[in-house]
Amino acid sequence: MIPAVLERRRAGVLLPLFSLPGGGLGQDALRFVDFLAQCGFGVWQMLPLGPTHGDGSPYHCLSAHAGNPDFISLDRLAQTGWLPSLPPVDDAERRGFRRRCFETARRLFEERADDAERGRFAAFVAAEARWLEDYALFRALRWRLNDEPWWRWPVELRDRDTDALAQARANLAGEIALVRFEQYMFAHQWRELRDHARMRGVLLFGDMPIFVAHDSADVWARRECFKLDEAGQPLVVAGVPPDYFSATGQRWGNPLYRWERMQADGFRWWLERMTTEFRRFDLLRVDHFRGFEACWEIPAAEQTAVRGHWVKAAGDALFEAMKTHFGVLPLAAEDLGVITPEVYALRDKYGLPGMKILQFAFDSGADNPYLPHNHESASVVYTGTHDNDTTLAWFENLAAETQLRVVEYLGYPHEPMPWPLIRAALASVSRLAILPMQDLLGLGRGQRTNTPGTTEGNWSWRFSWEQISPGLCERLRRMMRMYGREIS
Repeated sequence: MIPAVLERRRAGVLLPLFSLPGGGLGQDALRFVDFLAQCGFGVWQMLPLGPTHGDGSPYHCLSAHAGNPDFISLDRLAQTGWLPSLPPVDDAERRGFRRRCFETARRLFEERADDAERGRFAAFVAAEARWLEDYALFRALRWRLNDEPWWRWPVELRDRDTDALAQARANLAGEIALVRFEQYMFAHQWRELRDHARMRGVLLFGDMPIFVAHDSADVWARRECFKLDEAGQPLVVAGVPPDYFSATGQRWGNPLYRWERMQADGFRWWLERMTTEFRRFDLLRVDHFRGFEACWEIPAAEQTAVRGHWVKAAGDALFEAMKTHFGVLPLAAEDLGVITPEVYALRDKYGLPGMKILQFAFDSGADNPYLPHNHESASVVYTGTHDNDTTLAWFENLAAETQLRVVEYLGYPHEPMPWPLIRAALASVSRLAILPMQDLLGLGRGQRTNTPGTTEGNWSWRFSWEQISPGLCERLRRMMRMYGREIS
């Protein structure tokens, strides 16, 4: 069986929460849902929602469960009465300012919340305790220890000595309570967004990295699930081997899983993680899906990925356990790159749609799997992803002969880029077509979300409502109707 989101033809827009004009769960998020519905789109795809490290990457988070507090709307907190009206603050003071706001909101909540609201908060804390208590303590300790990674904490805290943790919980009770409340605020605002999306017929499409960050509550709290030494350092790390993109491969640095240990308890860690994601989203993209069949394992001492080797993963047993636990799996597989028959077999065994990227379609011959005439209905087609340049910039950077190949394949279109590639995505037999917001706005160079292999200038792009031309919604709605993807 296929996920419900793929039971009919739909189209959606790829836009991270941080790319909204307000950068999170404020009024702009609700307005964007309305924009999608007005245009006939039925899906909003986002990037991971977790609290990030200093680099801002949503694929490298402090928790696999927690929501990023930067997404919490202060305006909406004020509307609930949990926060007084406050003046704007510049970016240099933003984090300290927001924490002070959350502290004020928690105090006012304790003073003003009625019994029903207090009951909802208590129910949230109890329902999420499986991850929330460790995460709240982890965050409180990081605040107290100047954001040092957990393996540099005092040994008794690093190694989770029972008495040391009990003392820390007592000493940091206020900070721990603030983190619990912070996550309740995120969940409250997320639920309002999801309810609004359902009312407008818009499904939410999430994104889940296969690996988690070494400096995360997940690794600190469940060290036995990861290949670490006695000091908490990775024995081996994740990455991908050398290929035509990089002669030395990519060394990501994430700790790798002890699959046999996870399988021994019925993949409890994974089932808890997926429970969190499925509560938030209607469909979930699994990043680096091929890692569920085999992982590129690099000795931690190596500075590149060259000396790694493939190690089998327990993906088949994991997906069988998930299927037993959840039934139909609302997942899509990120199956890009050099993929083996074994990976395709695992994907197809569990009915997961793969990805088709049109920007990858024109660098070879007619058998290129990303060309529209080679697509399958059980797939998700994109003009480009968050890791690609905008379609206009991509096309302008192509060699002249490749540009001609693109134009000829698309039938010598009269419309300027990116519209011909947008039409090709919408016309594809793929059940779901996803278009980055930058492409809908016709943006070119300097407007991409992320440039892989770089650490600066990423994860910060935002659009403004003024960029949406008066006729854009009508134009898109006609296209949704023409290609059988309109959601009324």
